[in-house]
Amino acid sequence: MKFQLNALASDIFISIYAITTLYFRFKFESTKNIDPVLSIVLGLSFVSILWALIKLKFLNPNWFGLLNSNKNKLLTKK
Repeated sequence: MKFQLNALASDIFISIYAITTLYFRFKFESTKNIDPVLSIVLGLSFVSILWALIKLKFLNPNWFGLLNSNKNKLLTKK
């Protein structure tokens, strides 16, 4: 049995993760003299962790209801 977070918990986790990693990157890069390429690699590695968690179905983002509303609009127009 795989452990999965529901849509709302996934959205909250992703938001907290994004804010925390951005804070970490800004604080780390301001205290150290970091090459821009290293900054991009660090950012891509943080994003790849989220991507992997979504692909493994640990996170099930709903993007705070934005995805469902688009699907419903498309289905009702047909």
